[in-house]
Amino acid sequence: MEPSPATGGSETTRLVSPRDRGGAGGGLRLKSLFTEPSEPLPEEPKPVEMSFHHCHRDPLPQPGLTPERLQAQRQLCAACAVCCVFMAGEVVGGYLAHSLAIMTDAAHLLADVGSMMGSLFSLWLSTRPATRTMTFGWHRSETLGALASVVSLWMVTGILLYLACIRLLHSDYHIEGGAMLLTASIAVCANLLMAFVLHQAGPHHSHGSRGADYAPLEEGPGEPLPLGNTSVRAAFVHVLGDLLQSLGVLAASILIYFKPQYKAADPISTFLFSICALGSTAPTLRDVLRVLMEGTPRSVGFEPVRDTLLSVPGVRATHELHLWSLTLTYHVASAHLAIDSAADPEAVLAEATSRLHSRFGFSSSTLQVEQYQPEMAQCLRCREPPQA
Repeated sequence: MEPSPATGGSETTRLVSPRDRGGAGGGLRLKSLFTEPSEPLPEEPKPVEMSFHHCHRDPLPQPGLTPERLQAQRQLCAACAVCCVFMAGEVVGGYLAHSLAIMTDAAHLLADVGSMMGSLFSLWLSTRPATRTMTFGWHRSETLGALASVVSLWMVTGILLYLACIRLLHSDYHIEGGAMLLTASIAVCANLLMAFVLHQAGPHHSHGSRGADYAPLEEGPGEPLPLGNTSVRAAFVHVLGDLLQSLGVLAASILIYFKPQYKAADPISTFLFSICALGSTAPTLRDVLRVLMEGTPRSVGFEPVRDTLLSVPGVRATHELHLWSLTLTYHVASAHLAIDSAADPEAVLAEATSRLHSRFGFSSSTLQVEQYQPEMAQCLRCREPPQA
């Protein structure tokens, strides 16, 4: 046996007669040959970097904070530093003036520091990548940080309201009007400075009919507008509540400075403006609870999304439509699309995903394409949810 002509680097053998080789003996000889490859093996194809993946509308996110969250981190750090400095000054001034209103303002600043530190921690935590346990990543930690900020303000305000009631019932206290006036003036300046640092101007904020609410994600058919960072928004509302209280304390300090017999203005201002501070957290608390309860995003309606999916060529019906969000800016959608038998499933999937991203700004969408069946119209599980 001798090797046959090798092609492409393969190993082959064949039986050879001794007569053919001119040798003696009647037996057969077995020969084996390992040939070297005549051509180099083809290299493994290298992955081609594409601007958009075959099933993802957004480019691959870069590690670390996004520019929006990096700006939020800078705002929170600056406001936290200002808050710490002026909080220490208010504690000293409130002690010297024997003013409960000044001390309550300092306590609100302490709550501000705690909430901002929690927000900074949640921003850092949200940069961690998704895992097999936390498949969505840590985005919702930002929402939890905003909730902690609101809850901390409610707790501190409850304590201060109790102390204010005690002072109204028992008038055995003395207030230094001059020290209170000076400290209250500094507190107003401090809150104005923090509000300026945290204020998100530009396209992120809206002063229209929505008041303190933020602009919706989609303004017409153009590009979606991102909302402001949730943690910065919560801190900004928190500071606005403190600013209202500081103004009330300043008015009370002016009254006490010129009319010391009206020292009851100190606990009264604490009582009134603490209630205002609680009311200022209502919009943030409402948005946070909507996110945590996985409700439909405020800027996205169920009917417009349904009609958009039904307008895709080839789609006969849609069911199992779910809309929710991980944060105020990270919206997610999932749905089943029932299509005609002649429709191309890949084309329908691509078009539907593109419309959800471009018209509503969904960060993630999961669509299941299936053939339309007439019995779907009578299926109880395929019916739309009732109007809330």
